[in-house]
Amino acid sequence: MVPRGKPLHNYEPIMLISVFLLLGIGLVAVYSASSVLAEQRFGDHYYYLKRQGIFCLFGLLVMILANNINYLFYRTLAYFFLGSSLILLALLLVPGFGVKVGGAQRWFRLGFISMQPSEVAKLSLAIFVAYSMSKNAESMGTFSHGFLPHLAVAAIFMTLILLQPDLGTAIIIGVWMLILLFIGGVNVAQLFLLLGLITPVVFYLISHTAYRLNRWWAFLNPWEDPQGFGFQIIHSFLAFGSGGLLGVGIGNSKQKLFYLPESHTDFILAIIAEEIGFIGVSVLLILFAVVVARGIKIALDAPELFGAYLAMGISCMLGLQVLVNMGVVMALLPTKGLTLPFISYGGSSLVVSLLGVGILMNISKRSRPRPCVGQTVRMVGAK
Repeated sequence: MVPRGKPLHNYEPIMLISVFLLLGIGLVAVYSASSVLAEQRFGDHYYYLKRQGIFCLFGLLVMILANNINYLFYRTLAYFFLGSSLILLALLLVPGFGVKVGGAQRWFRLGFISMQPSEVAKLSLAIFVAYSMSKNAESMGTFSHGFLPHLAVAAIFMTLILLQPDLGTAIIIGVWMLILLFIGGVNVAQLFLLLGLITPVVFYLISHTAYRLNRWWAFLNPWEDPQGFGFQIIHSFLAFGSGGLLGVGIGNSKQKLFYLPESHTDFILAIIAEEIGFIGVSVLLILFAVVVARGIKIALDAPELFGAYLAMGISCMLGLQVLVNMGVVMALLPTKGLTLPFISYGGSSLVVSLLGVGILMNISKRSRPRPCVGQTVRMVGAK
């Protein structure tokens, strides 16, 4: 039975305010970055903004719904969510089901919208791993219960995502899994062994695929081919450099004028940096840090292990996506197509991120409030 810690009307206000601010910044940034492109493609400056607004409203409804569903409900359906996500990922590879864009088959087309199963798979995997680690809490240090089954599930997910192909998302899931298994108490030596086995595989996949190798060289030296594989990151540099401390003003970006590819999706941070400068990007970083920190606090205060692991899994996944996206845009990491949560254009990422926030809020309002020092002293004295 879940303890009645906080009152059920608690909505985690600090996290909620931060998320709303991020959504507001995201809508402004999507319009600014996409208006010229939308006019050229569809004859409507507001095309991408209107769609993002619809995604946002739907995501908020999903968040409110998740906030009012007892998070323990997900534990009973952990295998259903896991199996459904695996089926969706497998169907992507069947001719006629998945939609190929830019050489990758990562989307389903559902009428006028697209759905990316890998986004749903991340949350499903978080639910399953939280369920499995809480169920096997006493034996997480063993190879047969703690390490092997979770490795097998992650390997299946990563393989299906690799076949799309999407190496970056597969690596992110692998790193995320290592973090959660470490938190869950898996033997550290086994984790290092896994890291040692995965590293040469990743090296092989990069070195034997031309476009991945080009991305690697663009990361090391984009100026070697400024009109080719270095084009995108160089224009990202120019956006950051032009922005300076305070930016050139909202709507005044030059790089969005068909210079910077994916300016409203994966590289939207570069447009934000150009228009509102270092100060604006710093505010964005603080807001993301608040959301992730509150998520970790919720995990620490959760009433039982499943809630703790689920909150930690959602928080770590959001944090990793933010770090990787920002790292790519600032050339601290090789180029990888990954959206910036709550900010980039795209329905799947936005809705799933808001669903995750709703689950975090539900865990929070059922958590045990930690007694203050005075209360602790009185409790000890009473004994």
